[in-house]
Amino acid sequence: MTDTNLFRPGATVVRRDVHAGRVWTAMPQRVIDDTGHVLTLAYWPGIESLAPATWITSTRTGDDTARRQCLADLAAGAWTLGPHRWENTELLSHFLAGEWFSVHCFQDAITHEPLRWYVNFEHPYRRRPGVGIDTMDLALDLVITPDLAGHHWKDQQEYAQLRRLGVVDDYVGRQIERARGRAIGMLDDRTGPFAGGWPTWAPDPSWPLPTLPPGADEAATSATAYRP
Repeated sequence: MTDTNLFRPGATVVRRDVHAGRVWTAMPQRVIDDTGHVLTLAYWPGIESLAPATWITSTRTGDDTARRQCLADLAAGAWTLGPHRWENTELLSHFLAGEWFSVHCFQDAITHEPLRWYVNFEHPYRRRPGVGIDTMDLALDLVITPDLAGHHWKDQQEYAQLRRLGVVDDYVGRQIERARGRAIGMLDDRTGPFAGGWPTWAPDPSWPLPTLPPGADEAATSATAYRP
């Protein structure tokens, strides 16, 4: 990949989830580093994004019915976007080129205390030069302790629901099963983002909050384009 395709550290890029040609989420983030193989982004309290209204409701209320409806809306292509303001945690994210998962470090926004590693299973990201990346979250997650000593799977029921609804078809399901093995192997071997242990970082108070540009919610290429 040429340097002209890389994102400049300090720039704002938009990480979007896209399904069936429609934007599911749009999150402005700050570029920390971009090697072409690993794109590292930062996200912290105060940043405003776009997310499905039913997801916002489920997050605010803890309502499982709203969460299930959110996934049903995804499958039906019947959702509306609303504003969502990030709170409480700082997030350093590593997006691996060509991989079916990304790796995130959550820490307390006040104390900067490490909280958890988080492996998010999703479509391999596509670059939008000068703008950001498009992917699609597939619900399944692997949550890991800060010291890398323990882990557990999260949202397996939601992933199973996406399988039943057809959002995750057999092809994608096979990719995710293989990716689960690669993620565990990376954790066990302490490679990739896990190689150096917990990163020491915090947002610089002088950094401006990343903001969404006009048109961040415009139609996009369907995630099915990831297929070989």
